[in-house]
Amino acid sequence: MARRHGSERVLIVVQNLPVAIDRRVWLECLALRGAGYGVTVICPRGEGEPRKREQEGVVVRSYRPAPAGSGIVGYAYEFLYCWLRTALLSLVVLTREGFDTIQACNPPDTYWALALPYKLLGKRFVYDQHDLCPEVFQARFGRTDGALFRALLRLERQTYRTADRVISTNESYRRVALERGGMHASRVTVVRSGPDHHVMKRGLSRPELRRGRRYLCCYLGIMGPQDGVDTLIRSIDAFVHGARRTDTTFALLGFGDCKADLERQVVELGLSDDVVFTGRADNAMIDDYLSTADIGLSSDPLNPLNDVSTMNKTLEYMAYGLPVVCYDLTETRVSAGSAAVYVEPGNEVGYARVLSQLLDDPTLRAELGAVGRRRIEESLSWRYSAAAYVSVYDELFGRVPAPAYPGPVLVPAQEQVIWLDEPRPVPDASPVSATIPAPRAAAEAAPFARTDTQNGES
Repeated sequence: MARRHGSERVLIVVQNLPVAIDRRVWLECLALRGAGYGVTVICPRGEGEPRKREQEGVVVRSYRPAPAGSGIVGYAYEFLYCWLRTALLSLVVLTREGFDTIQACNPPDTYWALALPYKLLGKRFVYDQHDLCPEVFQARFGRTDGALFRALLRLERQTYRTADRVISTNESYRRVALERGGMHASRVTVVRSGPDHHVMKRGLSRPELRRGRRYLCCYLGIMGPQDGVDTLIRSIDAFVHGARRTDTTFALLGFGDCKADLERQVVELGLSDDVVFTGRADNAMIDDYLSTADIGLSSDPLNPLNDVSTMNKTLEYMAYGLPVVCYDLTETRVSAGSAAVYVEPGNEVGYARVLSQLLDDPTLRAELGAVGRRRIEESLSWRYSAAAYVSVYDELFGRVPAPAYPGPVLVPAQEQVIWLDEPRPVPDASPVSATIPAPRAAAEAAPFARTDTQNGES
């Protein structure tokens, strides 16, 4: 059915989370509503949610989540179950609300097969690529051979071929779309994930969350095999038992496949008094913990996925004015710039050592937190991404012409370089490009002695 100009509707499909707790997708929904588009979402149903509801003008149709499974067979069943439930609900949406475009938020890369018959009816297909599925497989299983890996590459390639437009979360993902996906540059737009800085900001502290300790350090995010929470716990072990520090509570907010194993790891290492698991965190819990915390923890290890992925947790720490301790990854540097202290990937004891030094330096923590908050407000808040996102649909429906290159280009900030090891001299010549030296090996770092800091300008 033909629609009058300005009444176009978008159907958004998301499989891995209920839309209520997928902050990126929900912000996309609100951005489209604010631009005058109609929006319907199909997603798994959250606990206590109805099959259909309308929230802030967005229609949400949900299905009962797939039973929890494990292994390849379990994952295959989950994907098939969700695909079929989504396909049935898409027919309901077609007859009730209607839609002109399907936006599929991966993973998985299977919804091109749902979009294909609708394209024959004149609908459009937008691929919102949240993850690189072949790299996810490689990070989880350490393999780039075999039929499964090749199948993931074929599914991704077919998704690119079917898509009218591709939304990439950063420049690294955009490069994959251009090179591996063969997409034309004008059809790929960077829409970075970013917090709403009006909502995610430091509020009232809750001292009781420190559980009687002086400091609180927080991890916020998924707890899967590729997220490095097990390495973070080993760093906490080095912090508590190696440095003999009992002044810090570590709160791990989130859920995932590995959560039960991580809880056992904490018990086995004798860290039950130091580490608390909160489980799935709602907005109120996130606000309480990050408004109270002293440091945000990003423990994503170096692998082909993490090195090119934008970590939402890092941006959210920055929104709350928290300094970040993280491993030195390409896109993490692009996001955090000089709001973080970077540790050589894999150096768990070095991570603990840097954490100890930063806790002992409140002035430096305040400086890093201020830099992070400023980066969010001036370039990384969702309000900047929302304009790029809406422009995809405005161009697709002919409201505005396609720009020569849609999407912003963000490079690592060069505000300051923080040194938390023996300072190396910075040459007087300008411009200067400096990097943070890697912490020393575990044997050399054992004392965790605090060293002076030096700020280098670059």
